Amino acid sequence: MSAMTTFRLIRHGLKVREIGDVPLTEAGLAQARLAAGALRERKIAAIVSSPLLRARETAVPLARETGRSAVVDDRLRERANWGDVPGQTFAEFVAVWERCTREPDYIPPSGDSARQAARRMTSALTDWASRYPPGVEIVFVTHGGLITDFLSCAFSEQELENVCPGFAARQSELIPECSITDIGYDGGCFRLGKFADTGHLRQDG
Repeated sequence: MSAMTTFRLIRHGLKVREIGDVPLTEAGLAQARLAAGALRERKIAAIVSSPLLRARETAVPLARETGRSAVVDDRLRERANWGDVPGQTFAEFVAVWERCTREPDYIPPSGDSARQAARRMTSALTDWASRYPPGVEIVFVTHGGLITDFLSCAFSEQELENVCPGFAARQSELIPECSITDIGYDGGCFRLGKFADTGHLRQDG
């Protein structure tokens, strides 16, 4: 059996609830440190981050703990970000977001459709896997929406239901901040491992 590349998909930590490219809160920074601690002993080949500030800040302690510099890959950005459309209220943003989730091919006024987002995530995964020999671990620091967009397109509804009952209806709430989802990659095939794990976040105190 050939060795499998393992991707650790980490959602960014808790962010400031404001418009635009916002930073992490103090709680989010603490979450990032705990996620980094959980991967301290792993043999991480690369840390790849979304360009958005909340993801880049989450990657900082990971880089410190693993000794790997974090690299930004624009393909890991979120499907859409509040503030990309001038004058858009939060309620309007949420309405567009929910429509994108219901209709994977709907292209919002700014950003990507869920299917477009999934395709660029798939492109990033296969590209980064090709840069290293099989068997390595690669960390992606990204966003909850992008992770669920990818999962929805890469795996069957039944596979997702087996891992998380009600996935299709609940996907917008399934990836907590700084949770870790494992994806195996081997010969062009993806395998879903640990899903949205937050056990490491309960080690604080």
